[in-house]
Amino acid sequence: MKNIHHKFFHLMLALFAATGSAFAQSTVEPLPYFTEPALSHDRAEIAFVSGGDIWTAPLAGGEARLLVSHAATEARPLYSPDGKQLAFISERTGNGDIYLLTFATGELKRLTFSDGNDRLDAWSRDGQWIYFTSSAYDIRSNDIWRLNVAGGTPMQFSRDRFVAEFFSQPSPDGQSLAFTARGNSATQWWRKGHSHLDEAEIWTLRDGVYQQHTNRGAKEMWPMWSGDGRTLYFVSDRSGAQNLWSKPLAGAAKQLTQFKDGRVLWPNIAYDGKTIVFERNFGLWRFDTASNQASEIKITKRGATPVPTMEHLTLSSFQELALSPDGKKVAVTARGEIFAASAKDGGDAVRVTRAYARDGQITWAAESKRIAYVSERSGNGQLFLYDFTTNTETQLTTDKLNDAAPCFSPDGKHIAFVRDRKELRVYDVAAKQERVVASGYLNSSQNTLAWSPDSQWIAYGALSTKAFRNVFAVPLSGGEARAVSSLPNGSLASLSWSPDGTYVLLNSAQRTEDSLLARVDLTLRTPKFREDQFRDLFKE
Repeated sequence: MKNIHHKFFHLMLALFAATGSAFAQSTVEPLPYFTEPALSHDRAEIAFVSGGDIWTAPLAGGEARLLVSHAATEARPLYSPDGKQLAFISERTGNGDIYLLTFATGELKRLTFSDGNDRLDAWSRDGQWIYFTSSAYDIRSNDIWRLNVAGGTPMQFSRDRFVAEFFSQPSPDGQSLAFTARGNSATQWWRKGHSHLDEAEIWTLRDGVYQQHTNRGAKEMWPMWSGDGRTLYFVSDRSGAQNLWSKPLAGAAKQLTQFKDGRVLWPNIAYDGKTIVFERNFGLWRFDTASNQASEIKITKRGATPVPTMEHLTLSSFQELALSPDGKKVAVTARGEIFAASAKDGGDAVRVTRAYARDGQITWAAESKRIAYVSERSGNGQLFLYDFTTNTETQLTTDKLNDAAPCFSPDGKHIAFVRDRKELRVYDVAAKQERVVASGYLNSSQNTLAWSPDSQWIAYGALSTKAFRNVFAVPLSGGEARAVSSLPNGSLASLSWSPDGTYVLLNSAQRTEDSLLARVDLTLRTPKFREDQFRDLFKE
């Protein structure tokens, strides 16, 4: 047996050597990534996204040409019903707004101007309206809006305070609207296997009446209308893998494709209902609704996207902003790096980090000469300290679990932080040691820790009874944590301790509600009775 194992080892070694030689002689071709396809009005060509730019290619496959290119990300191209215009999303102005390109003139027109993320869904069949999903007016959820192509104020079409609505599609006659509801499928990252958070349903809205067309228990999205408006096509994973399905408005659902693995994403149906294009395994596919046959669209790109060069950037959008205690300096994060500048004069910012990994969650020391922050350069969040007087960076923690939410004590001697969302730890800057002071299911986002003014107590957010998020406080020396708040809400943020130490402030909210500012007094208020108010008149 030992001799067999010995021969097997040498055989495998020879195979690996041969394979390595073959790899050395060949060039590895990069895998193309095509996504978000859309059919033209006559089904002659498709528009799609690759590398953050918009391309076009014949539906039959072949050579693709660059149509819209910008340093920002472009997404979700959709042809108008007459084929004369193309609507798409661009992040050139922030979170994502809808733009309209007129083919004949090359004119580009911005249609939406909100601070939220506007997601393009569909055109009306008469070409007068664009339907989109936005979180601009309901920060906790997505709602469906429509906008006249000529411009104007968006009009809300469907809204539910507690249920997300997205991927809307008007019927051919314009009398009904199909859409996806519930779950986090509009934004959640995908993982293999079933998740109840992904479950979504197909609904229609007609004359103010909502009707459910699929049941819970699966992820079912991207409803599309047949040419006659009598059937809905959609994507479902009820069979275990994502496939195309169809369902007559008054009938049972039927599986159309028979994929056993992989994903079916961003389907788009022709205006006559004869063809559906979709993304699968980083490529584009087509499906014939008459023959129920699916086939891959072979595409090669031709065109040059803008090549980034060395730039001096003037930025106005930052992920984080931290003002120093003396009010003279400001630290910000932009593009995953930390910069610092004069709070009064502004000007060119000094780059603090150069890790080419995400850095952030900045906290200033009391003397306003040092900052602590989190860096993911090792793959996990770890604490670092930067001293502006010496221009040196020091790594503080090296644990393989994620460290987050650092917060300097007012005396500058300690840094409180959260490890793995389970432990509240304190790092002694002078001794270079850390220890656990509390444990539980903790908040790990920025500004969810706060020190008392005397640096002897730490307030933190954690899961309390019935899965509510509340504030607790624990002594620096350790010991039993004390409950500070008792609010029946599911989220907590922006925790701060008053300068006089008598109360804490926090943002608290339900999952689907707007957040509210709450104040919790740490000392009992002495009631003022009317009799006392009368006696006080004689003390003047």
